[in-house]
Amino acid sequence: MIYNLYIFNPDGQCLYYGEWNRTKASGLSSDEEYKLVYGMLYSLKPFVTRLSPATSDSFRYFKTDKYKLTMYETQSGTKFVINTATDWSSNVINNILHTLYKDVFVEFAVKNPMMSLSE
Repeated sequence: MIYNLYIFNPDGQCLYYGEWNRTKASGLSSDEEYKLVYGMLYSLKPFVTRLSPATSDSFRYFKTDKYKLTMYETQSGTKFVINTATDWSSNVINNILHTLYKDVFVEFAVKNPMMSLSE
């Protein structure tokens, strides 16, 4: 089950937000929620990298007893963040996010001369 999806540009602006099957509201405005999620990712990424015993590890997901948050980051710094049920495989989620990036985002956003990815 997918709860929500965020797409952030490299500057932390939320380019897209979609919500499905979400049973509890955050109690924050949309902008505050986007900043909170992006800020958490911004903080977790270097934290995980510094504590990792391997040199190539980076933050990909975290899991609670209620949901799993997975992040797919492109080489340009665009971040796709999805909240799903905990029973979903990380590889499946990562493949979904990669496919969403290459088949939808690149084709309809990046290649669209009318779209600004900084807004």
